[in-house]
Amino acid sequence: MASNEHSPVGDGRGATAGFRLDVIAGLTAAAVVLPKAMAYATVAGLPVSVGLYTAFVPMIIYALLGTSRVLSVSSTTTLAILAGTQLGLAVPDGDPGKLITATATLTAMTGGLLILASLLRFGFVANFISSPVLIGFKAGIGLVIVLDQVPKLLGLHFTKEGFFRDILSIAGHLSETSLLTLAIAAAALVALLAMERLWPHSPAPLLAVAAGIALSWFAGLEALGVSTVGFIPQSLPSITLPSLGLAQELLPGALGIALMSFTETIAAGRAFAAPSDPPIRANRELLATGAANLGGALFGAMSAGGGTSQTAVVRAVGGHSQVASLVTAAAAAATMLVLAPLLGLLPQAVLAAIVIVYSIGLIKPADFWSVRKVRRMEFQWALAAFLGVLLFGTLQGIIVAIVLSFIGLARQAASAKVYVVGRKRGTDRLRPLSPDHPDDETFEGLLILRPEGRLFFANAQQVADQAQMLVAKHKPKVLVLDMSRVFDIEYSALQMMTEGERRISEHGVTVWLAELNPDVLAYVRASGFADQLGPDRLFVNTRTALQHYLASTAPAAA
Repeated sequence: MASNEHSPVGDGRGATAGFRLDVIAGLTAAAVVLPKAMAYATVAGLPVSVGLYTAFVPMIIYALLGTSRVLSVSSTTTLAILAGTQLGLAVPDGDPGKLITATATLTAMTGGLLILASLLRFGFVANFISSPVLIGFKAGIGLVIVLDQVPKLLGLHFTKEGFFRDILSIAGHLSETSLLTLAIAAAALVALLAMERLWPHSPAPLLAVAAGIALSWFAGLEALGVSTVGFIPQSLPSITLPSLGLAQELLPGALGIALMSFTETIAAGRAFAAPSDPPIRANRELLATGAANLGGALFGAMSAGGGTSQTAVVRAVGGHSQVASLVTAAAAAATMLVLAPLLGLLPQAVLAAIVIVYSIGLIKPADFWSVRKVRRMEFQWALAAFLGVLLFGTLQGIIVAIVLSFIGLARQAASAKVYVVGRKRGTDRLRPLSPDHPDDETFEGLLILRPEGRLFFANAQQVADQAQMLVAKHKPKVLVLDMSRVFDIEYSALQMMTEGERRISEHGVTVWLAELNPDVLAYVRASGFADQLGPDRLFVNTRTALQHYLASTAPAAA
């Protein structure tokens, strides 16, 4: 290996082998991505050809601009249901021409918002939805999608009115079930689940689609009353222009889809990045996914983002560059040009089975349980996000998820802890008092308090109240504030600290400050609090303050 490291022949062989692996990975991913893309188009209430367009143009654009070497970008379960909800509101009559225009507008606005976020350096927003809330939101989405596909499994047709009303409608129409459709759906579900269990990341969707088309061809399923995909144009996508008249109506949906597209893209990109890969740059990912959506919109694609399952296929087969995505896009083009007439024979029940099998993974009860074991409050947030999707709808569910995340962030920021610090017996190690180490030393007349986190207007009063309560309990002569865990202090908190020092000094308690970082020390000096204390009450670290106290009280003790 070493002898070929700088050899042109060695480099050529390595490049050829890498290219061959990427081609294999791209074709394998196509076998998984293309059937799922068609199925996700039906989730959004769109023709299956739109799913193929989404696996074509956006995938090419991201491959040229993205920072992930293996991320595969097309539609995802979450984006499909969000797009479908918004399109249903914008085009309630389901007119095909209006739907295509609305889809182009929604996807273009999603892309534009992502590009704007990139220019504004909003990449940090990807971290603003907490994991527990996202667990609940995705579980709700998964349940909505599964219920949405059940009528297709049964061959039923009725107007959708919301999650709980749809359950009642399905129950009321069960007597109208098409047994042949149900048999085809059951066979597809069993085959897909078995293949996924025995052969993970297999081309199971492709095999299910091929079997469904073959059965439809030989048995004439459409004549027997089984709903099929129908006509698919045998051509590459044509130019589709967005409509400015729909922009205001589609803006809320575009905001939600943009957020979820970026969140899923970043999560998938980071999850499958190898140690040797370049870092995933959030703002560049915003630009890449934004351009992918904007470009895709002009060719009739629906909203796109990074897909976890399809990226897992690329990585599992050995893909290591975006050549794999370009091969997948080429396979999508070949499918549109050659296989479109055959795809029209595909039973809708088979597509519904594919959607269910690859959406049910969003519902992860084990994740709820994991959160509950660690943080009961965040478990309640996950449940609230889950119920928010079911009760209010998918787009409103995003608002619930974001609001819950910000409430959680604000609650954590405003809940600063204040610890009483002691010294481990026989050492100079200082640590918070705890039942786990009851032998730690405290010192008569001295109270060491350690606040943690950023001190600002939202938590300043709470920190002051905790400190006042502890001072009243311990009745020290000297209060040392160990500031080693305070990385920032805001003006309101400084004011409260200054006033608090004045109040407790009237009760004979002297306040010392120890271990301030340079920024916090600068703020304390600028506020005049340092002058109020004087240099004798500012210490480099808490150990020094403790030693000074012990030395000053030693003569009195003697």
